[in-house]
Amino acid sequence: MTLIWGGLALGAVYALVAIGYNIVFISSKTFNFAQAQLMMVGTFVAYTGLVTLRLPVFVVALMAVAAVFLVAAIEERVAIRPVKEPEAVLVTTLGASMLLDGVTQLIWGPQPLTVPFFGSDDVMSLFGGQVYPVEIALILLTVVIVVALSLLARRTLLGLALLGMAEDREAAMLRGVNVRRLAFGAFAFTGALAGLLGLFVGPKTFAVATLGASLALKGFVVVAIGGFGSIPGTLVGGVIVGLVEALAARYLGSEYANISVFAVLVVILMARPSGLFVRTQERTV
Repeated sequence: MTLIWGGLALGAVYALVAIGYNIVFISSKTFNFAQAQLMMVGTFVAYTGLVTLRLPVFVVALMAVAAVFLVAAIEERVAIRPVKEPEAVLVTTLGASMLLDGVTQLIWGPQPLTVPFFGSDDVMSLFGGQVYPVEIALILLTVVIVVALSLLARRTLLGLALLGMAEDREAAMLRGVNVRRLAFGAFAFTGALAGLLGLFVGPKTFAVATLGASLALKGFVVVAIGGFGSIPGTLVGGVIVGLVEALAARYLGSEYANISVFAVLVVILMARPSGLFVRTQERTV
């Protein structure tokens, strides 16, 4: 059971990255390859606030939210808004991710930094397995975020406007939806959320300049499994990827963990090319 808890916590981290991917995709039909790097910046800000400056947790949370919100807003203005072709956004956001990798390494260095968890560090025994409090926090936080965003999308005018944008951007504009403002707000929100999540992800993964690159690919796999634009799908995709990686590393060897994850991805996409939670719409041409 200890292995299961570890896999679920790791899958929760991947799912949190995938949630950011999907929010941006729903609002603007673009893909932000720098989403994992935004979360990485959040872990470094959390380390600076908690360890270097020794600030209270609440102050550090506000500082991380504000810092990464600003970084995301700048990225949207510089790397996304001026670009007209959706395909080109993939290149500009990839460039932004590489820039963030380099800047964080220059500021904080290449060595992994330990981010303390603001809760207890004592190992807990739960359902016959050993688990750290931060792992439980990550799992619960992911579930809460998925449920909250799903309710927001279906039961509020803001959520319905975002879904309308995802279905037909021009029709949403004709209905009075400020498409550009909502897209910017969704992008900046994913930055603020990534900053806050840095306080939870950092204690699990450490703050290191290679974190963004390692999380970005697995987050993309989670999106592909769950389906692009499906928030509930990120939860299921995260569980699948986390458990497969943990079990493969334990029973096959760490060198087979990534291979096993991509093998499962291929099998799922062969059965459901659009992902588990997205239906393919056929149109007569």
